[in-house]
Amino acid sequence: MFATRRRRPLLGLDITPSSVKLIELSAHRGGYRVEAFAAEACPPETISDSTIVDAEAVGDAIRRAVRRSGSRTREAAIALSGDSAITRVIEMPRHLRGAELEERLELEAERRIPFPMEEVSFDFDVVGPSSRHPDMHDVLIVAARTENVEQRQAALEAAGLLARVVDIEAFAVEKGCRLLSHQMPGAGAGKVVAVVDAGATTTRFCVLDDLKVSYARDVAFGGNRLNEDVMRKYGMGFEGACRARERGSLPDDYRTGVLAPFIDAMAEHVGRLLEIYRSSDGASPERILICGGCAKLPGIADALASHTGIAAAVGNPLGEMRLAPRAEGAHAAAPTLLTACGLALRGFD
Repeated sequence: MFATRRRRPLLGLDITPSSVKLIELSAHRGGYRVEAFAAEACPPETISDSTIVDAEAVGDAIRRAVRRSGSRTREAAIALSGDSAITRVIEMPRHLRGAELEERLELEAERRIPFPMEEVSFDFDVVGPSSRHPDMHDVLIVAARTENVEQRQAALEAAGLLARVVDIEAFAVEKGCRLLSHQMPGAGAGKVVAVVDAGATTTRFCVLDDLKVSYARDVAFGGNRLNEDVMRKYGMGFEGACRARERGSLPDDYRTGVLAPFIDAMAEHVGRLLEIYRSSDGASPERILICGGCAKLPGIADALASHTGIAAAVGNPLGEMRLAPRAEGAHAAAPTLLTACGLALRGFD
């Protein structure tokens, strides 16, 4: 969305309230190679509810990530959160092309988007023939407030980068999920698989049917809840709690008194999301893959499998990709790179 299509390397840049994660991929022997990788923490309160409130501070975090990665690529793909965008699939006559199609779609967008069009960034993609009417095409339209797009562009500009693509997180995740096919039964072909992307503030539950997202739902629960539990239990500030967890320097009762209850709560949330999905007559997934920062918690996949009765594993979108020397460390961070990978793949569209 919001992109000029071209085949050239892009930095996949996942900007979240807790961090910026950057990855650059190149085509390699029928697959991909990781050319560059880095992650940097975002300063507290620079992003609020997916809105960048301090573009300079976020830009500084991006600049540090680019410098650490060693990448010389200065064009990036970034994403807006789902609650920042409006998506609709509408039918259009198949004979419409070019400017005529754009004109008709803008008229439809004016009717369907609850903002003045002068305040909106708008794009569309012809999905394919309509399943209901053979003389019509399904067309995906996407719109977001221009100020939300410009906030992210400003953060990249502060880091010396150009936002070549502004995507939607859900679409980037779907694209990234293709890189998980090596962990799916039958490589995902004709299979139903659930992907849980558990980040700092939000857990996204997606169901893929034949490698296409057929269902998605978010819940406001993520790794920051664990940090808050640590803060309450041990009287720490937020940054201190994060550092202590990373260094493994918490007291001996952390695993049983804080971590285990959090993992149980995460499994319960995923179980509820699974039941909501099943209530819509969805076919039960054959496997659950968990990604995001919470995927690195010890025992999380076993807890999901135990709670749901479905085989579960930690997702690895990098699979067996080779790493360029400067991309050392990418495999260790792989579960957190699903969105960034999906964005980097836009360079191959």
